[in-house]
Amino acid sequence: MAIETLKENLCVNQIIGKAKENIIAEGDVIIPDIKPDILSTINTNGTVCIYKKEILDGKIRIDGGVQVYIMYLADDENSTVRGINTVIDFTKVIDMENSNPNMNMESIINLNNIECKILNGRKVNIKTNIDIDITVYSNENIEFIKDIENREDIQILNTSAIIDSLVGTGITKVYAKDTMTMENTDNLAEILKVNLNIINKETKTSYNKVLAKSDMVVNLVYLTDDNRIKELNWQIPVMGFVDMPSVSDDSLCNVSYEIKNMLLKPNSVEEHSIYIEVEIEITCNVFEKKELNIIQDLYSPTENLDISQKNITVMQDKQILNNKTSLTEKIVIPELQNSKICNSEIIPKIIKQNIYNDKIIYDGELEVKILYISGLTNRLDLRTQTIPFSCNLDCPGASSNSNINTNIEITTKQFSEAGDGSIEANVDLNVISDISKMIEIKVVDNLAILENEDENIYSIVVYFVKPGDTLWNIAKKFKSTINAITSVNGIEDENRLSVGQQLFIPKFV
Repeated sequence: MAIETLKENLCVNQIIGKAKENIIAEGDVIIPDIKPDILSTINTNGTVCIYKKEILDGKIRIDGGVQVYIMYLADDENSTVRGINTVIDFTKVIDMENSNPNMNMESIINLNNIECKILNGRKVNIKTNIDIDITVYSNENIEFIKDIENREDIQILNTSAIIDSLVGTGITKVYAKDTMTMENTDNLAEILKVNLNIINKETKTSYNKVLAKSDMVVNLVYLTDDNRIKELNWQIPVMGFVDMPSVSDDSLCNVSYEIKNMLLKPNSVEEHSIYIEVEIEITCNVFEKKELNIIQDLYSPTENLDISQKNITVMQDKQILNNKTSLTEKIVIPELQNSKICNSEIIPKIIKQNIYNDKIIYDGELEVKILYISGLTNRLDLRTQTIPFSCNLDCPGASSNSNINTNIEITTKQFSEAGDGSIEANVDLNVISDISKMIEIKVVDNLAILENEDENIYSIVVYFVKPGDTLWNIAKKFKSTINAITSVNGIEDENRLSVGQQLFIPKFV
């Protein structure tokens, strides 16, 4: 026999698996015939591009490449500075139990370091070290019973929970294109170094769409045809629309950016300029706060019920927090005295994070790379310095069970030379943390009445309270009701029972 029930659908974003992997991408590069032999490397840097990500049955596959720029000292009479550019491709297959193509993936990919080894004057070996952090989600629609109609004899134990329900997931691709203008006296010979950073990320919702806005900051070092080393800084707005039905102003939008491809070349139309085109994939997950009324348990004093229950994992307490921090540090590098700084790069790293008193405490370091022309030798050189930092992020409710993904943006940097080999570094950081936790709840997904079995017929039972007993458990065990037990025994507070307490249990016959 069926029972009339009210059901509710819930879109659940469940974590299927996590993986932290290291990718080594390696390859040899031949110095082109039109360039001089390599004597030593000055600087090597790169940008990771992800061509394709696939979720397979039990596996994850990632195809990508590292756009590498090598700045080197040439083995010629004038020890000139030259540059070469190459791409080191890679493929990584990661085992992921229970994954399948219908799931979604989030990934955080960082280029750890690049090693450049000279094999001979015409050949170098490039070895890139990439860290990748992957989380695979299953977006599943769960149907469960939230109420029962026209069955007054069914006893129901309800509970409630506020969760973050998934509204939807969307992906779009955008292109950041621009022509970067050099000084009129500069004619481009070679691009020596390229850094890309996406900062100032914002989202807005309207008309079933999510607008994702940001800025791509381009830092470029190039060589002119008269052997001058110059720096170019450029900012390109990035904007994309992601279709998202049912999104609202109260929705929480979790947006990530991933570089897929990049192209830099001299502008063939406009002199003294460089054309840049970067393909960016924008992924958006939208969540809404939802209060669930859940049937935790039920029974009938007069009927035998067939109850089907299952455990589901849901997301709770999701929040995206920002903390802007300014650092001022004096860097002492004696070699910089009377030297000219050509370029600086800052790479932030989180060394440790702790949670204490509703705060996330970060300890990290800034790796500062300074390219300069020595006042003594008039040659280009590189020096690296580490600056420690710490910052706190207020996060009520954070615990050791919280999932925390943190990204650090360098929004501004300024170096002031003192002339005595010291530099005052002023750096603005934006610490962005995506925080949530997963909890498991039990729901009733099906309910029916079975035929009554022959039972001992009695009208009342004498019972002595045992450790861990509740009135609900006692009433359910003897097919009674909480109201009946409290009434017969004169209990005023149903939450207060004493071990060994004698209770008279009225039973429905």
